[in-house]
Amino acid sequence: MGEVDPAFIQDLEHRPKVDQIIKAEGIPLIDLSVLSSSPNTNLENPHAVDGDLVKEIGNACKKWGFFQVINHGVPLDKRQKIENASRKFFGQPLEEKRKVRRDEKRVLGYYDSEHTKNVRDWKEVFDFAVKSPTIVPASYEPDDKEVTKLVNDQWPEYPPELREALEEYSKEVEKLAFKLLELIALSLGLPENRFHGFFEDQTSFIRLNHYPPCPVPNLALGVGRHKDAGAMTILAQDDVGGLEVKRKTDGEWIWVKPTPDAYIINVGDIIQVWSNDAYESVEHRVMVNSERDRFSIPFFFNPAHYTDVKPLEELTNEQNPVKYRPYNWGKFFVTRKRSNFKKLDVENLQIYHFKVPESELANKLEGALSIDK
Repeated sequence: MGEVDPAFIQDLEHRPKVDQIIKAEGIPLIDLSVLSSSPNTNLENPHAVDGDLVKEIGNACKKWGFFQVINHGVPLDKRQKIENASRKFFGQPLEEKRKVRRDEKRVLGYYDSEHTKNVRDWKEVFDFAVKSPTIVPASYEPDDKEVTKLVNDQWPEYPPELREALEEYSKEVEKLAFKLLELIALSLGLPENRFHGFFEDQTSFIRLNHYPPCPVPNLALGVGRHKDAGAMTILAQDDVGGLEVKRKTDGEWIWVKPTPDAYIINVGDIIQVWSNDAYESVEHRVMVNSERDRFSIPFFFNPAHYTDVKPLEELTNEQNPVKYRPYNWGKFFVTRKRSNFKKLDVENLQIYHFKVPESELANKLEGALSIDK
């Protein structure tokens, strides 16, 4: 990473409190063993699923926006294989890693200059598309209808097993993603397969993260405060830890203690919109360590590029009016990607830019109440 460039330094109000870490004892730990015995992606009989499990998922989404899962069905050997390959890749000299460096045209591969909230992150990454090719808009311009293909065509010479490890791992985590999506649907009172159609041409991707030791862990962050733009994130983190979640009750940053072999799940902006704010995408960030490297592997579960994201009709009515204007996921996705490669003059696109004004919602609700009278 070189010397500590001022580009890494967070504003005073956003710097981590290294000496005042609050551990997240309250983030739910949910056992999925009832599901992991099923070889199918879909829940074979949603009515047979323990109602307590569905309720646990719903409560976790509502109260925290985050939860951890154990007995999730992802084979440990697949996870260990990709974790080992990741360490080997990032352990190489910088010039070797930069041979597969991504740019604005080839957006998959290695990168070490990413920004969050226009502050540089203390990390390096390798991105892999779950579906190759992945179809996305060619530009962020709203009137440009052209699409382009994202292909996993940048592979390092070392380690040679990286490609196979990623391909095998992605299939297993994708199964878990669909199972969790079904549980979330059930917790909202929807059919278990309600969300499936959005993911037929998914734009999901896996990221390998490496956070090198940082000499100023009280000034910089591995990833600055942010909310995930997609539907759901499934995170594998090592025993070093570093993830912090902003607690909804008081706004405190809570450190998530690593649980061996567990996955950390968080709902993203899309589920917040689909649920019309019943579930909320929660802000989180990553602290760095002054002594130890940290590795993590998030799976970002995203719908097809042509998906128009809007509150579901089943979850809205006159008493609970639509709180978001529709937006196209593909355009949103490529607009957000711009900030990966350059520091923008303005804050990146967020779902609150599509929020229906409170005054408009109040008028709708007032109208509905007057009709009831």
